[in-house]
Amino acid sequence: MKLRKNKFKAAIRRGDFQIGLWSGLRSTLVAEMLTQVAAFDWTVIDMEHSPNELGDVLTQLQVAQQGHAEPMVRVPWNEPVIVKRVLDIGAQTILFPMIQNADEAAQAVAATRYPQNDGIRGVMSLARMNNYGATPDYYLKAHQEICVVVQCETVEAVQNIPEICKVKGVDGIFVGPSDLSASMGHIGNPYQKDVQKMIKKAVNACKKAGKPAGYLTGDETQAKQMIDWGFSFVAVGSDMAVLTNASRALADRFQEYCARKAKRKKKK
Repeated sequence: MKLRKNKFKAAIRRGDFQIGLWSGLRSTLVAEMLTQVAAFDWTVIDMEHSPNELGDVLTQLQVAQQGHAEPMVRVPWNEPVIVKRVLDIGAQTILFPMIQNADEAAQAVAATRYPQNDGIRGVMSLARMNNYGATPDYYLKAHQEICVVVQCETVEAVQNIPEICKVKGVDGIFVGPSDLSASMGHIGNPYQKDVQKMIKKAVNACKKAGKPAGYLTGDETQAKQMIDWGFSFVAVGSDMAVLTNASRALADRFQEYCARKAKRKKKK
């Protein structure tokens, strides 16, 4: 069997726009909807701030990799053991949180590479990643389809983007607006003007280095602005926000309608 091609990695290398959605609901049904029904290019299966464990990620990958949207797994930390396990169950795009400098970025890349490619990834002979042994050249070619995206989420990290971009094997930079705003003393307010200036500085540094840049926002106007600034892969919301906002709005409309009906009934 042939090694699965990573469409997302190929797309961001070409400079194509890739629109995504964050996923934290820990549901194979949601994974199926996002990757096979909705027209997203990529989704994030989040292990850092959502209750996804390894088994949850496995079942979501099994569903998502049958669809048209590439599943990106955000690991909980830049730690080689969890990275190894996520790769062994078949993940091909890994998002590393809180990368501060080039050394940490190099450690992230090394966790995804076998020793012949200057990495430290351990070898498992039979697992999902090599089709249980049916893809014998996996060990030689895996790095070609593994996409490493690192998150720059502090002022220090943004300052270090030029050096991070030089690290061989880093395929993209993802700017984390929530932690960045917190590191600047504006927790909960990524729209604050100084935070926005720092975000623009980050994407400009990526553009100068020729490195694709990503972003997450649930605000459609902000998402369009980020695309205009030069971010090429943007997550335009999350499954939790979509469900919460839509269900709240639906409930509010009908509660209001029933309240009006009850008021008219009392007047009769």
